[in-house]
Amino acid sequence: MARFNQINLIVRDMDATLAFYRRLGVELPEDAVWRTESGAHHANVDATADFGVDFDSHALAERYNRGFRAEQGRVLIGVELESREAVDALWEALLAESVQGLQPPYDAFWGRRYAIVEDPDGNPVGLSSPRDAALGGPPPAI
Repeated sequence: MARFNQINLIVRDMDATLAFYRRLGVELPEDAVWRTESGAHHANVDATADFGVDFDSHALAERYNRGFRAEQGRVLIGVELESREAVDALWEALLAESVQGLQPPYDAFWGRRYAIVEDPDGNPVGLSSPRDAALGGPPPAI
């Protein structure tokens, strides 16, 4: 049986990407970043014992994936914050820092305060509070 164990994000500017996710509060220790004379090319984030998120530079991706094309693929990255208020506060702070906001904070039907911003590569990043079932509702009609 197969299971997901990793997500790799291919990034244009590793240092800008690391700074952005550190700004969100994600722990990205410098000793988890692989650097060469040409700069940073890989960083590993251990999200859980069974799952991690990695960031790879375009240069590295071209080495291990001959079919790599920078314009391919999109992903929504989820980041859980400590509270509903933290979602609103981080949204405001990021917009003040000229981060592109895609979805202002709102109370989502699945019981989380939720917002979406873009990381430096244009990947959407969902900011969410912990789930509170009492604050949820029915899903929207589609």
